[in-house]
Amino acid sequence: MSTTSGTAAPPSGQGGAAPRGAATVTPPDPREQRRRAWRARRHRWDVRWSPYAFVAPFFLFFAAFGLFPLLYTGWASLHRVELTDPTHMEWVGMRNFSRLWEDEFFWNALQNTFTIGVISTVPQLLMALGLAHLLNYRLRGSMFFRVAVLTPYATSVAAATLVFVLLFGRDYGMINWALGSVGIDKIDWQNGSWSSQFAVSTIVIWRWTGYNALIYLAAMQAVPEDLYESAALDGASRWQQFLHVTIPSLRPTILFTVVVSTIGATQLFGEPLLFNGSAGATGGGDHQFQTLGLYLYEQGWVNLHLGRASAIAWAMFLILLLIAAVNWLLRRRLRKSQ
Repeated sequence: MSTTSGTAAPPSGQGGAAPRGAATVTPPDPREQRRRAWRARRHRWDVRWSPYAFVAPFFLFFAAFGLFPLLYTGWASLHRVELTDPTHMEWVGMRNFSRLWEDEFFWNALQNTFTIGVISTVPQLLMALGLAHLLNYRLRGSMFFRVAVLTPYATSVAAATLVFVLLFGRDYGMINWALGSVGIDKIDWQNGSWSSQFAVSTIVIWRWTGYNALIYLAAMQAVPEDLYESAALDGASRWQQFLHVTIPSLRPTILFTVVVSTIGATQLFGEPLLFNGSAGATGGGDHQFQTLGLYLYEQGWVNLHLGRASAIAWAMFLILLLIAAVNWLLRRRLRKSQ
């Protein structure tokens, strides 16, 4: 029996040549592996911590300019502190708050704040609702009108108030001139009680009506058209559609604007301060239009009583918390009724 001559080729890796066409395996580079591992780790860190890094500046600024002043004001309200020596604090407990309870000027400022708030908020929101209803129709140049109603909001408080001071001037004001042309005597707008509060309220109404109108307009455009078509098929007029379709759909938005306007009225400061510049922070000779913001300013930076001013600030803060609680209760009731 014959056998094949020659010696068999040794297997690959035992000194022989690799078979033709076989792939050569290159060992991984340790530096590339470390680089890939670092990239994967950095990606995980980016996904995990980037959101916190993006929102961190807000919380840092809030802690520095919001939370710390709030806590420090609360601590100062429990002490007798003077602006001339703010580092010297004398513990008085709740004395600053009890003095507010007995202070007739504080209650006068609170009453004026409430009155000006009602006089300015109710007409302002009603006018804003009407403007939004008109802007909701397809008008030529609607973008121009939307920008126009927002212009007073972009105007500075100082400029707007100084213009209204000229309009409400006793001797040469345009409003008294118009009243005189129809036989009405001149009104001393700055020195009267109701007249001064009405004049300050008109500044607030002029500045904020357009802003609220655009909020209402955005909410109106979100109302489904099917509701209006169904109401029109039932024979409802435009006024009936506004009352029975638009208003119920805007209840959450109306509640929001009421709360925001109430908070703004509680913090009213610039308009009454500049309305009668000679009176300063007193809000007129008889404090007839002094708001809580003016009273706080008077106690802290005119009378130099930082402790009492801090107590007023915390009283305003508690009022705002009460408003927020009422807002929450109303929202809860609205959700249940829907």
